[in-house]
Amino acid sequence: MGKRLKNILKNFDRNKCYALKEAVAFLKKAPTLHFDETLEVAINLNIDPRKTDQNVRGMVAMPHGTGKTIRVAVFCKEAKVSEALAAGADLAGAEDLAGKIQQSIDFDVCIATPDMMGVVGRLGKILGPKGLMPNPKLGTVTTDIVAAVKNAKSGQVEFRTEKAGIVHAGLCKLSFSQEKIEETVKAFVGAVVHARPSGIKGSYVKKVSLSTTMGPGIKLDLGEVNSF
Repeated sequence: MGKRLKNILKNFDRNKCYALKEAVAFLKKAPTLHFDETLEVAINLNIDPRKTDQNVRGMVAMPHGTGKTIRVAVFCKEAKVSEALAAGADLAGAEDLAGKIQQSIDFDVCIATPDMMGVVGRLGKILGPKGLMPNPKLGTVTTDIVAAVKNAKSGQVEFRTEKAGIVHAGLCKLSFSQEKIEETVKAFVGAVVHARPSGIKGSYVKKVSLSTTMGPGIKLDLGEVNSF
């Protein structure tokens, strides 16, 4: 354990469940690294991710962005390319864009119009493992390119359960103000809470932890979490 982490843990109770305001204040006051760390969240859910009706997935617009520059690629026909670029897309095209992607991927979000899914489908082995495959449920397969690009650029964060029933995501930068971080956490965790599958009995959220890129995880009070 490094000196920095030891200093952080001096005033930290591993067994305590903290109020959101207290947890954020603790993380912001902790000794920092030489870069702007990302605030991350891990949510343990009482679900069986092997069952399709218990798959928890969605997209949340962060109220203050993520603090990260998002690069967006759009698959569309030539008539829509200028519209996509004007909306803020970094890359736009059809077969030509597919050729570029086979060489390298230099974007964070991929959007496609429905009529381009035949082209995009051939890139499934490239886009799928990176979580970049456009999906109508996430609003990334759409005819409204302008709105989709602007939403992606403004800072949307996707959530989906991993094998162990955990949702993990980076939300924003630690340099955000206390108030903005709290609002960001509430927006994301609240969206996951409200995405509860109808077949779940008993408690749905088992644990929520906040951490920074290189910091310890702080458990949140579930009573407060369920009110987000």
